[in-house]
Amino acid sequence: MHLIENMAYAGQRPWHGLGTKLAAGQSIEQWKKSAGMEWAIEESEVRYITGGNDVGPTSVYPGQKVLYRSDTKAPLAVVSKRFQVVQPGEILEFYRDLTEVGGFELETAGVLREGRKVWALARTGQSARLAGKDQVDGYLLLATACDGTLATTAQFTSVRVVCNNTLRIAVGDRQGAIKVPHRSQFDPDAIKRQLGITVASWDGFVHRMRALVETPVDPDSVEGLLRRVLTYPSQLGRPPVVNEQAVRTARALYEGDGKGANLASSRGTAWGLLNSVTEYVDHYRRARSSDHRRDAAWFGRGAQFKQRAWAALLQLTD
Repeated sequence: MHLIENMAYAGQRPWHGLGTKLAAGQSIEQWKKSAGMEWAIEESEVRYITGGNDVGPTSVYPGQKVLYRSDTKAPLAVVSKRFQVVQPGEILEFYRDLTEVGGFELETAGVLREGRKVWALARTGQSARLAGKDQVDGYLLLATACDGTLATTAQFTSVRVVCNNTLRIAVGDRQGAIKVPHRSQFDPDAIKRQLGITVASWDGFVHRMRALVETPVDPDSVEGLLRRVLTYPSQLGRPPVVNEQAVRTARALYEGDGKGANLASSRGTAWGLLNSVTEYVDHYRRARSSDHRRDAAWFGRGAQFKQRAWAALLQLTD
């Protein structure tokens, strides 16, 4: 089962094989059409019938509203009256100036979960090579959900070309992400200012990646590092629960099974161990579908695993 309803992409075919392929340099209008993002989110009062057998007068439920699609009239969510809607088209409009004058290139955009979540991902044009052959490209992701499951989120993301692993790029103390709760108005220009879309953030990330490449990892410490990172919270104040299957898989990926594991940048290094975690999260972590896995890798527990690994391994470079 796929979460994806509509999607457009430029470049390589996506992980799930779905979507409409676009040539490079297409207009924002063409992206909206091909990605299925031309409709709008509309709203209405919540009404209920006070009589029996669905017969009788109707009343308005105060403080709530129904969100629905303008094209199909299908309901999306019931939310607070204070909920600020971000329209699907606004997600792509965010990139208009970045693509027209900023050198960005849209790579994927689409609609998930029947319209409840929308996203767009663009290459920033920034790239780095580690130890000669290990290429990492920079991206900017923007996504939102109208059912309260995700704040409007803009984040820098890196993609390691050899294995298509993703990792959120830290920018100062913000971890590379700006989140706008739906009780606030979405202001694209303010988000761009907060992100500080400059080469400085990418250069800092590259510096830290190179430090990981140059940091050897004691083979006897690999198991312990993975067991500290790949854990789930427990209840009643008990210690975190180690995901044993994740530890086994990530260790095997690090020790040679992973894509790029035998590159000079990865063999026996903190960078290689980091990518064993990101590869596990992006491609092997158990999920109902590949779409659920990617959703968690970008926004959910999978993303938390990656950031925990990033922080733990950076400590080895000090």
